[in-house]
Amino acid sequence: MTKSATSRQPNSATEDPFLWLEERTGKEALDWVHRQNAVTTGELQGDPSYQAAFQTALDLMTAEDNIAVGSALNGHVYNFWQDKTNVLGLWRRTTVASYKTEKPQWETIIDFDSLSAKEGVKWVFSGASRLYPDFTRCLLSLSPDGGDASEMREFDIDTKSFVEGGFRAPASKSGFGWLDKDTVIVSAAFEEDEKTQSGYPRVVKLWRRGTRLEDATPIFEAQKQDLAAGGSLEFDGDKRHLFLTRTLDFFASHSFLHLPSGENRRIPLPDDVTDTALFRDQFVFGVRSPWTAPDGTLCQPDGLYSLDFARWIETDALGPVDIVLEPAHRVSIAGIARTQDRLFINLMDNVRGKVVVCERNDNTWSLEPVALPENGNVGIAHAEHFGSSVSFSFTDFLTPSSIIWSDDDGATLATVKSQPARFDASSLVSEQFEARSRDGTMIPYFVVRRRDQNGPVPTLLYGYGGFEVPLLPGYAGVRGRLWLEKGNAYVQANIRGGGEFGPNWHQAALKANRQNAFDDFAAVAQDLVKRGIATPATLGIQGGSNGGLLTGVSLTQHPELFGAVIIDVPLLDMLRYTELPPGASWMAEYGDPAKPEDAAWLAAYSPYQHVETDAAYPPVLLTTSTADDRVHPGHARKMAGRLQAAGHAKTLFFEETEGGHGGRGDRRPQAAQAAMKYVFLQRALTGVA
Repeated sequence: MTKSATSRQPNSATEDPFLWLEERTGKEALDWVHRQNAVTTGELQGDPSYQAAFQTALDLMTAEDNIAVGSALNGHVYNFWQDKTNVLGLWRRTTVASYKTEKPQWETIIDFDSLSAKEGVKWVFSGASRLYPDFTRCLLSLSPDGGDASEMREFDIDTKSFVEGGFRAPASKSGFGWLDKDTVIVSAAFEEDEKTQSGYPRVVKLWRRGTRLEDATPIFEAQKQDLAAGGSLEFDGDKRHLFLTRTLDFFASHSFLHLPSGENRRIPLPDDVTDTALFRDQFVFGVRSPWTAPDGTLCQPDGLYSLDFARWIETDALGPVDIVLEPAHRVSIAGIARTQDRLFINLMDNVRGKVVVCERNDNTWSLEPVALPENGNVGIAHAEHFGSSVSFSFTDFLTPSSIIWSDDDGATLATVKSQPARFDASSLVSEQFEARSRDGTMIPYFVVRRRDQNGPVPTLLYGYGGFEVPLLPGYAGVRGRLWLEKGNAYVQANIRGGGEFGPNWHQAALKANRQNAFDDFAAVAQDLVKRGIATPATLGIQGGSNGGLLTGVSLTQHPELFGAVIIDVPLLDMLRYTELPPGASWMAEYGDPAKPEDAAWLAAYSPYQHVETDAAYPPVLLTTSTADDRVHPGHARKMAGRLQAAGHAKTLFFEETEGGHGGRGDRRPQAAQAAMKYVFLQRALTGVA
C-alpha cells in the first residue's frame, strides 16, 4: 500500500548499526565490500547473457568511429580520446582543417597509459589550463584515482614534456589558472585552514615562479561556511580582468574584480546571479529570482541582461541595465558562450534545444536564431574565445550525435562529424507525454519504444530532479543495443528540481519542497501504467547521485509501483549527509539536518531511515565507488546493509574500487557495470530474478 510522506516516520533505532561502513578504506568495511561484490558479480556476470552484453558495451564505448569532440584554440582542435588500445586515454590535437576531414591526423600530446606505466599510478586526465597567447604551456590536472582531487604539473605541449623545475602541486581539490607566464592563480585547498567546511578552496593566492607553494601570496578569502572561493583571469579583447568569486552555496555567490591597487571590488549584482559572461565591455548576466536594477530595469529569471562593465570600473557606479533576451514561457537558458565577436545563447524550449547568436552594435543588442536542426537536443560544443570558430552538437533519442561546425561565428554551418548508428531505430518512436503530479502540476516525460508496441513491456524509467540540472534527449548506443533492441521501452522524466524550465522549476522542489520531485516521479510511473506502456511488475527505475536519492525514496515510499530499482552513487542517509564530505556543500539544495526544522523534512523522506522489514520491496541494485570523493560510498553501503539485515534478500550491491563519481578512467569497468545493470533489469522485469 502507498504511504504518503507526511505519514511516514523514521526507523525508531536511535543508533546506526552500519556506521562502520562509512570508513571508506577501513579493513572491515572493504572486506564487506569484497564479499558483496563477489555475490553480485557471481549472480549478474554469471548470467548467460552477461558476456555478450559486456562485449557490446565495451565495443561501443571504445569504438574508433566514435565522434572525437574537440574545441578549437589557436589553429588546433584539442581532444581527449579513449579506445581499446588507449585505456586511460590520449590527450591529442590536430589542425582545424584536418579535424574536418574523415580521418584527422592527430598529434599525441600525452599518452596516459604510457605515463601511468612509467610512474606506477593510473593517472586520469582532469583537464589543462593553457597560457595565453601561445597556449603551449599548460597547468595539467591529473587524478590518481579518478576522484575530484588532482595533482597539478606544468607541461610544455611543444616539447611534450613536463617542465623541469616548473609549477607542481600535490593532489587536492585546489584549482589553478595562469595570471601570466610566471604567476599562477591558486584556489587553495591543501591545509585544513585553507578549506571550506565542504572541503573546497577557501583562499585564493598568487604563486610566483621559483617560490614555494607555501609562500604564495593570499589575495582573497571566503568564509569557512561558504562553499568555495575561486579566481580566474578573463579576457575581453585586449583587456584582462582578474575575477574572484566567493561561492556562498550552489545557487548564490559574490563576484569581485581584483584591481591594480589591490582592492577587491564587489560587482553589485544579486547573490543569485547566473549565466555570466564578459563580452565587449558588457557584463552579461541572468538571475534566479526577480531583481530590480538601480535604473528600474526589472530582471526576471530566464532572461538575460547586461551592464557597462568598463563604466563600472571607471566610476564604481552601476549604470543602465540593458535587456539582451526577454523571458518566454517554457523557455529557459541552458548556457551561454562567446567567440571574439559573437555571444551565443543555448536555450531549451519545452525540453528541446535551440541557439541564438547575439551581436552588440551602437549600444544595442540584436539576436538571430542559428539555423540548426530542430526538435532535438542542441548544444554549444565549443566557442573559440580568441577566434571566430564555434561548433554545435545535435542529437535526440533516435538520432546519432553530430557536430556542426562554423568558422565564421555561426554564419556558415557544416556537419563535420556524425556518429554511425549504433542500433536499429527503424521500428522505434520517441514521444513526449505529460503526467499530473499530486499537486496538479503537469510533468513532461519522453518515451522511446517500439512503434507497434501492443501491451506492457519491460520499461526503464530514469530521473534526476535536482541542482537545476536538466535531462535532455540524447542518443545512447549501449542503451539502444542492450535495451531498446530487445523490444523494451525507455522513459526519461523531466521532474521538478531539474533545470528544464529554469530556476522556478528547480526551486519548486528545493529543501522543504523536495517531496514534489518524488511525487512527480511517482506520477510519471503511474501514468505509464495507465497508458499501458508498463505494469508495476515490468517497470524499473534508475538514477544516480541526486537521482540515486530519487530512486531510493521511490523504493521506500512506493515499492508497489516498481519491479526493479537501480540506485547509483547515491545520497541516502539524509540525516548524516553533511557529515560525509563534501555533503555540507549541498545544504542549499536539501537543507541542514543540524537545524530541527530542516531535519524534520529530511527525516520525512530520508530512505535509509525508512527501510521496513515488512515492506514488499522489489529487487534492488546499489552501486558506488570507493574513490568517489563527491558522494561518499557510505550511503550505498549502509543502505544495502540495512535492506539485507531487514530480510530483503533481493538486494545486490556493487562497489567499483577505481574511478570517482563519474566513473572516469578505464572503460572496461564502466562497460561491466552497464552490462550488469541491463542483465539485472532484464531478469527482474521478466520474472527471472
